[in-house]
Amino acid sequence: MKIETLAVHAGHAIDPATGAVSAPIHLSTTFERDVEGAYSRGFMYTRNNNPNRQALEHGISMLEGGEAAAAFGSGTAAAMALFQALAPGDHVLAHVDAYYGTSRLLREILLRWGLEADFVDMSNLDEVRKALRSKTKLAWVETPSNPLLKVVDIAAVAEIIHNAGALCVCDNTWAPVLQRPFDLGADLILHSTTKYFGGHCDVAGGIVMARIDNEFFQRVHTIQYSGGAVPSPFDCWLILRGMRTLPWRMRAHSENAIRVAEFLAQHQRVERVHYPGLQAHPGHEIARRQMSMFGGMLSFEVTGGREAAMNVSAKTKIFIRATSLGGVESLIEHRASIEGAGTTSPENLLRLSIGLENADDLIEDLDQALG
Repeated sequence: MKIETLAVHAGHAIDPATGAVSAPIHLSTTFERDVEGAYSRGFMYTRNNNPNRQALEHGISMLEGGEAAAAFGSGTAAAMALFQALAPGDHVLAHVDAYYGTSRLLREILLRWGLEADFVDMSNLDEVRKALRSKTKLAWVETPSNPLLKVVDIAAVAEIIHNAGALCVCDNTWAPVLQRPFDLGADLILHSTTKYFGGHCDVAGGIVMARIDNEFFQRVHTIQYSGGAVPSPFDCWLILRGMRTLPWRMRAHSENAIRVAEFLAQHQRVERVHYPGLQAHPGHEIARRQMSMFGGMLSFEVTGGREAAMNVSAKTKIFIRATSLGGVESLIEHRASIEGAGTTSPENLLRLSIGLENADDLIEDLDQALG
């Protein structure tokens, strides 16, 4: 089936009890045992499994082309489970421009518990090769990256990592449907389903998918159950509902974003635009090769430094000053002030999540805000 058909039908089934086309929400925290003590209907306790979570995991796994999935209450919880599946002393190779929350998770929590990590620019393959160690067990790829939209060649990095005997994880939050990391050699995919899968800024979630349901992924699954950072049945239902329109929304986000990026690239008060859909972007050719479209996220640097950038974000009328991304409404944020101490984001950089409004209105709003 084509991706649009999969998005509508994967993880969905007619309710056998009532014939309901929209799946019921199963709020029960516990399930009845058989007389002899077994659970022949497949469910015991909601931390262990739940019909809505099972449907979500099955649906997103089918969409990405994996064998298994584990859903969590947030993208950060999903990332935490992946790192906890490693052992003390294992080495992680991470993208220097990965999501700030992932970098903070490694630096502030997991290094204290015995993991080792190096942060390199994974768009530079020589840096990846030089940073490998004998103890490297996992490489964390994020492309396009957050917030500078650096493009990583997933296939090339996966080959390097596999030759070192390690696993390759791809955070595909910014490019669901548009990018197929399993086809490019990734072993695991992570999504913050809070973003494009949910699609309406009204639900938090995360998910890890495995190309092969192997021993490492079973450790992730055990952590999901034992740690209990699972999404509620209603959260799972909302995310799976959002998936039904995901391919069409990603197409619209991308079409709007390229128009906004082209406008900003020609504006006299903009120093630089970070968007892989622009031919001037250093990763454009790789992105064109491994993405069907270029996504709904971009960032740009305002002439005049931090104060000028903050003034622009203060003047927008359609763009909302808020963190997060992937919703139907367009958002603008000054990334450095969001990340706080230790940020590597330029002080004059604004990140945009391009929504589903008319592109002409978005351009007009930015034009008046830039002055």
